[in-house]
This record gives sequence, structure tokens and C-alpha cells, in this order.
Amino acid sequence: MKIGLALRELHRAEDDLAHELLQVADRHDVDHEIFHVAQDLAVWSREHVRAIAGIAGRYGEDLDPEPRGVPQPVARVLERSAEALGRSSGPEVLLLRDLRGLYLKAAGVSVDWELVAQAAQGVRHLDLLELAERCHPETVRQMKWANGKLKESATQALVS
Repeated sequence: MKIGLALRELHRAEDDLAHELLQVADRHDVDHEIFHVAQDLAVWSREHVRAIAGIAGRYGEDLDPEPRGVPQPVARVLERSAEALGRSSGPEVLLLRDLRGLYLKAAGVSVDWELVAQAAQGVRHLDLLELAERCHPETVRQMKWANGKLKESATQALVS
């Protein structure tokens, strides 16, 4: 079975999504909705990372249950400096770029959850199927939030 490989990829993708949500929250901390909602959504992915690690051993994978840490202050300063030096667009366009990236990452994670759910159904592993059925809707919600914010922000960012 290759379910372990799928779980390893899902674990990595969820960790990346959580990390990116936290980075977007930091980059757009003046927008309180983006800041707080992105942090809240990152909690879901961090919980998913732990849950995937908890079940992956049954499929031959030893995954770290601890998600990547919150971006460090020094890294944030360096990132913001690099953005400021290379910035040719306003903060609205940068927000669109970040939201687009979040949407694409969440869509990838969503596909991974569907693959795992299909495999779990096929081999009748109910605990893995239950995990996918519990976590996947939260990933879909993350994706819908990013898409909604894109729609909300696109006109002002691209027309002004």
C-alpha cells in the first residue's frame, strides 16, 4: 500500500498551509480580519498535522507531530525588508498575491484529503476515513475564505 506516501505528502502540505497562513497574518497585520482569521485558520492545519502524524505510523510513516513554529521575528524583518526593496505594487496587490497562494495551497491540501479518503474507503480503514471526513471540510473552509477575500479585494486592488 502507498497510503503512507499520501499521508506524508498531506502532512507536508498541511504544515506548509499552516505556515503560510501565519506568514500572511504577519504580513497583513494592519488588516485585522486577515490577521485574526488567518491565525484561526492556521490552528486547523496545525491540528491536522498532529492528527496525520498520529495515524501515519500504521502506514509505515514516522511523521513529526509538531507543526513548524510561528515565523520568527528576525525572519519576519528580513522578509519585510526584501518585500519593501522589491515592491513595485501596493499592499492591495500583495494581498491578492498572498490570498491566491493560500487558495492554491488549500486546494492542493483538499485534493490530498480526497485521495486519502478514497484510499481509506477502498481498503475499509474507518479510522483513516473518519479523520479525512473530519479534517477535509475545514480545509475546504480555508479555501473558500481565501477565495472570498480574493473576490472582495480584487476590484479595488486591480482597478485603482
